[in-house]
Amino acid sequence: MSRFYFNCKRVTLDPEGQYLIGHLVFAAIRNLNAKAIGGLTLGADPIANAVAYTSWLEGSPIQAFVVRKKQKDHGTASLIEGRVQPGDRVVVVDDVITTGGSTLQAIAACRQNGLDVVKVVVLVDRQELNGRENILKEVPEVEALVTTEEVMEWYRRLHS
Repeated sequence: MSRFYFNCKRVTLDPEGQYLIGHLVFAAIRNLNAKAIGGLTLGADPIANAVAYTSWLEGSPIQAFVVRKKQKDHGTASLIEGRVQPGDRVVVVDDVITTGGSTLQAIAACRQNGLDVVKVVVLVDRQELNGRENILKEVPEVEALVTTEEVMEWYRRLHS
């Protein structure tokens, strides 16, 4: 439970938001030689898709993938959907970090499928409950586009 609520879906599902997120996240990962980007459904899906689309426009295509919350018991029974294969370098994305739980779940699923998670990018780091620190135990780099502290500073400036 957090003291702050960030409804990122209002941004990640908005056309302008997707444009901005696609460009900002792609800029943060473009030099990593990553094959794909994705994370736990639902928070990661629009972010990964925006980045995949932007990467295509920039001439450096990166595949999007989805990590299911629960493995299906029919069809391919795959936990991960998308064009990824063992050994691929991937970036995990999420909308918000609090404890890091959903991001860590996505990282575990990626590793279980032989993917090499090289970075995590999130829209908002709430800076609570050691989320960032928990993720850094599993991946070498975590980047947030914005933190709660930065949002609150902007809010104070607007209302002073």
